[in-house]
Amino acid sequence: MDPVADNPLHSREDFERAVDQLVEPLASQFSPGRARVRPAATGAHFPAVSAELEGFARPLWGVVPRGVGGEFDRWPLFRIGLVNGTDPSHEEYWGEADDYSQKHVEMAAIGVGLALAPEELWEPLSDAERDRVATWLNQINDAELYDCNWLFFRVMVNLGLRSVGAEHDWAAARDALDRLETFHRGDGWYTDGPKGDGSPVDYYLPWAMQFYGLVYATIADEEDPERAERFRARAEAFAQRHVHWFDERGRALPFGRSLTYRFAQASFWGGLAFAGLDPLPWGVIRGLWARNIRWWLNQPVFTGGGLLSVGYRYPTLKVSETYNSPNSPYWAMKAFMPLALDATHPFWRADEEAMPELPTTSVQGEAGKVVRRGEDHLFALSTPQDSVHGREKYTKFAYSTEFGFSVAGRRPGPGTAGHDSALALSIDGDQYKIPASASATTVDGTTLGSRWDPWDGVTVRTWLAPAVPGHVRVHRLETDRTVHSEEGGYALDRTGDDGSRFEHETGDGTALARYPNGTSGIAGSSGDRTPVVVDGEPNTNLMHPRTVVPTLRDTHEPGVHWFGSTVRASPDRSVPLEPGPELRRTDDGVVVETAEGDELLACAPGDL
Repeated sequence: MDPVADNPLHSREDFERAVDQLVEPLASQFSPGRARVRPAATGAHFPAVSAELEGFARPLWGVVPRGVGGEFDRWPLFRIGLVNGTDPSHEEYWGEADDYSQKHVEMAAIGVGLALAPEELWEPLSDAERDRVATWLNQINDAELYDCNWLFFRVMVNLGLRSVGAEHDWAAARDALDRLETFHRGDGWYTDGPKGDGSPVDYYLPWAMQFYGLVYATIADEEDPERAERFRARAEAFAQRHVHWFDERGRALPFGRSLTYRFAQASFWGGLAFAGLDPLPWGVIRGLWARNIRWWLNQPVFTGGGLLSVGYRYPTLKVSETYNSPNSPYWAMKAFMPLALDATHPFWRADEEAMPELPTTSVQGEAGKVVRRGEDHLFALSTPQDSVHGREKYTKFAYSTEFGFSVAGRRPGPGTAGHDSALALSIDGDQYKIPASASATTVDGTTLGSRWDPWDGVTVRTWLAPAVPGHVRVHRLETDRTVHSEEGGYALDRTGDDGSRFEHETGDGTALARYPNGTSGIAGSSGDRTPVVVDGEPNTNLMHPRTVVPTLRDTHEPGVHWFGSTVRASPDRSVPLEPGPELRRTDDGVVVETAEGDELLACAPGDL
């Protein structure tokens, strides 16, 4: 069931109704005491009470701004739940929030709720009820938190408690803010934690670091004007770069963890509006925000009961993280922050505008990416980043709004390492892997470089560069043992293989797949590698439940091997695939040139 199927999602009233429609299926899942939500039997690594608290708290990210900006009849549901969940004598008490507890994450929404909607979540409570709410929330000031965006949860809680005159620890909030500011790398770019710890640059930058900074800057402007101005200035700078991550249809580049939060991708643009910032014209900001939400809510992301599912473009647990409970996707409700604004605000008075005129290529060294606005799809070439949340989410060569990416399958053997847009290696020819991290990376103009040391005595150096309409890759493998390799192109939706509407072409070092929904191919620099089209394991791709991956296979004896590929994909099944790149050896390495003799990239091992 799609609860928003009849909603055009254009006017302010449409988006208010969208919040109501998204909350309605949850209402029947609330516990008798209204403090917990239990929609499904799947679990996360944290206890059930934390998952059930998620279901109560995360909708507040949309409920609070919607309720502030207009009439909302579900306030009693959340008010009763707040009272019971913070009452130690009640059977639905949320319990103690120990060090690193998931409960601290959910406290943030309640803190913002107190700050923006005290007349609904605080003033109707008795003195004893208020004391219990404050006592439960203040646990966050005594607990250890992860040294990352989690520190903002302490800030949001104390911001809310301070706004209603309740007991709080403003010194702890300031200490957290000071620590968070050390994660800023300049021009609005943050890492989600200390950069020296390998903290990645992913969506926790826009939908956490930037978003919470904008909330803080708006609510605490008079209290902390200098910091508020810094947060606003950083957001304005970041907006000029983040716009490149969105395509004309509203889709954003899928990269990194927590992608099941889906239209939380729009929350940065909504946060700009909430903070009254227009680094881009208001119509452009509204268009970016609205198109993303609209695209998401037009996808099959709902369960049969109309709940947001775990997954990305469709329900699948295979792409999830260990901290994804059935309620986790409701973090997406952060996107609705502009509903807290008055209807006369310039954001709401502006008509949606198309994407601004942007260069086709954006080099973003801070994120280790070259973003390419191609003829067929938006993609980003990427250097590997460290993360414990799934190597496929951080170390692929390319990430695309059209083709997404795939995670590794559960069966051993060739083709199951999530090798689309990746080079997978194996010692035994059975267990393959892609990089978990890189020992070195470089950004030189539009060329990205990385070095991977998968085993002692085995080193891979890789260079990537856009080559309209696709991209080229060059690898230098140095090995002291026999190594098996699989290099994949983009994963392609295989819908249409129930008849004769598809083609696989393999020969001369080229693997190409054509299906009704598009084309994907990879062409090697020589005909030595074996081309195959591999069936992806079902439900491992973010965008499509069934995919194929054009792949080049080889076995490399001990020594030094140079090999490259040209990669292209398109939603048009008729597009041609360019031949593989010509690698011209030089004293330093190799050079790749276009047919016209223009240099695409130069590869020197000493650079990595």
